[in-house]
Amino acid sequence: MERVNEDVRDISGLLADETTQRILIETHNEPMSAEELSDVCGVSPQTVYRRLERLQEYDLVTEAVELDDDGHHYKVYTATLDRVTIELTSDGFNVDLGLRERMAARFTDFVSEVRDR
Repeated sequence: MERVNEDVRDISGLLADETTQRILIETHNEPMSAEELSDVCGVSPQTVYRRLERLQEYDLVTEAVELDDDGHHYKVYTATLDRVTIELTSDGFNVDLGLRERMAARFTDFVSEVRDR
C-alpha cells in the first residue's frame, strides 16, 4: 500500500506517538481488547479508542469480535503492520506500509479460489 506526501506526515505523526507504538507492539502477536490495551499502555480507554480509530484508517490494525466465558461480546484488535518504508523521490516522499495478511483472510481467499475452479 503506497501513499504520498501528506500521508507521510500523517502516518509519521501517528507512528511517532508513544501510545500508538505501544498498541502496535502489544497487538503484534496477540489480539487485545481496548480495556487490556488501556491497562498496559497506562492511558484511558478513550485514548486507546482514538488511537485505534486512527490506526484503522490506515488498516494498521484489524478488529474482531470475541465472546467471553459469560457469553458477552467484545472487540479485540490485532496489528497488521509489518514494516514502514519511506522513500525519497524527485516528487517528494512516498511511504509504503507493509501489512501482514491475517491467517483467516488467507484461508478465506484459498476457499474462494478452490470454489471458483
